[in-house]
Amino acid sequence: MHFDPPQLINLVQYPTKTSTWISKEMPEAAAGQLPFFRMVTNVLQPMRLWDDERTIVQVEFQEMPPASEEEEPSLIQAVRDHYRCPKGFLDFRLSDELSAEPGYFQFGPGTTCYGRTLKGTLQAQPDFPLSDTLPSVLFDGAQLVLPFDPNEVIENLRLERYPSSRMGRREKALKDIYYRLRPLTNRSMRKGIQRLRAVNWETKRFPKWPVDTTVENVCENLLLLSLQASGLDRIPFVWFWPDGARGCFSMTHDVEATAGRNFCAQLLDIDGSFGIKASYQIVPEGSYPVGPEFLSQIWDRGNEVCVQDLNHDGRLFDEREEFRRRAASINRYGRDYGAKGFRSAVLYRNPEWFADLDFSFDMSMPNVAHLDPQRGGCCTVMPYFIGEMLELPLTTIQDYSLFHVLNEHSIDLWRTQVELILAKNGLASFVVHPDYIIAPETRAVYRDLLVMLSELRALEAVWFALPHEIDSWWRARSRMSIVRDYGSWRVVGEGSEHAVLAFAKVVDGKIVYERSEGRKVKDNSGRRNER
Repeated sequence: MHFDPPQLINLVQYPTKTSTWISKEMPEAAAGQLPFFRMVTNVLQPMRLWDDERTIVQVEFQEMPPASEEEEPSLIQAVRDHYRCPKGFLDFRLSDELSAEPGYFQFGPGTTCYGRTLKGTLQAQPDFPLSDTLPSVLFDGAQLVLPFDPNEVIENLRLERYPSSRMGRREKALKDIYYRLRPLTNRSMRKGIQRLRAVNWETKRFPKWPVDTTVENVCENLLLLSLQASGLDRIPFVWFWPDGARGCFSMTHDVEATAGRNFCAQLLDIDGSFGIKASYQIVPEGSYPVGPEFLSQIWDRGNEVCVQDLNHDGRLFDEREEFRRRAASINRYGRDYGAKGFRSAVLYRNPEWFADLDFSFDMSMPNVAHLDPQRGGCCTVMPYFIGEMLELPLTTIQDYSLFHVLNEHSIDLWRTQVELILAKNGLASFVVHPDYIIAPETRAVYRDLLVMLSELRALEAVWFALPHEIDSWWRARSRMSIVRDYGSWRVVGEGSEHAVLAFAKVVDGKIVYERSEGRKVKDNSGRRNER
């Protein structure tokens, strides 16, 4: 039996549970579109010729409805964007009407979420025990029936839309007093104030210290459940980092004052001795001059320049109209410096206002901020988009907090954080101020950190990248897709020559990732073919 191309396309869109036959007359472009329907499970070798003009090829289909970008269920968007897996592998719907107000709940042990869910399962504070929604997930065939909206929960975490991240009136008043009196204080007095404010920080359970990976945990749990519901052996996705790197390291240096500026030349030599490039965040209207010669010494050695705040007075996000005024000046300096990235002073932030900043990426969101003046944390170790801007979260402790708040002078905490981040194949980003490693004692700790990172880069195949390189890769990855090409999966899209095809599968009840050797691999996903 023979089908002309239009009939074949209709058949692919609305497949039966039987095999069918296609004609060689189908244009190459149309044939290439077949994998996009996600239902072709196998293309066999040509069976025979028909009238010496037509090649008969048997195509096996899996019964699965197609979904266009417009038709694809919105509930899967955050998880699918995280993995860049093909359409058709994820299918979610809500089990019932959600609560009118958001609150805290769990989605598996130790995975604290904030958002709306089924009534009676929320708490106003992230105190344990929280209600666990994981047992409430149901299977309707291959579809997951969920008690919450994953997009909402993930966005609430990434944008810190939960109460414990917000400054109250008392905190805002104390902050205002502190910055008014700050010019009259010395570093010793400021350290005392900051340590006093950090009292009992260890009692905070959310975000999880020292690294919070809630977003990754939510995505993994949903992928695990999807595999269990569908009966598939594995799900293909675009690996997180180029050329199959296990994770990513990024070093940044925030230059705060004149002493730090004057130490930059020596810091460039230290980093260079380990083969490490870094990004230097410059305060445009701060206490030190910023001239072409200073910027050139950074650029000429292959490093990066980004803008840090406007004047480092801690008030950038205090008032909306003043922020807009300052943002215009910050954007102008960004163009003058050729800077693609921004970071706010002291990591003060309001991601809802970031649209006024004309930069490709931001680096102001901490993963967990128990020791920072503004508490909270984005609860992820992966880059993510805030509108058109890419966020590169700070996922490790700042050097100032390590040396002067915790009073630690070893890399033990940094080492622990790196291990936790690499366990999730994430981004380990660091901020080390040249101002705080001038002293021999702290400089020695920084050298120990560089030794550790250099060793891991070699042993673990970690990508050491500048922020703008991460920005370029993550944007390219966000536009890549996986298509099925006659029995194999492959990654397509601009930049895909550095992409690696990976698979998620279940091992001992947990999600495990496998990286292939390249962009294309034969499909052995175990997708069921009913005949």
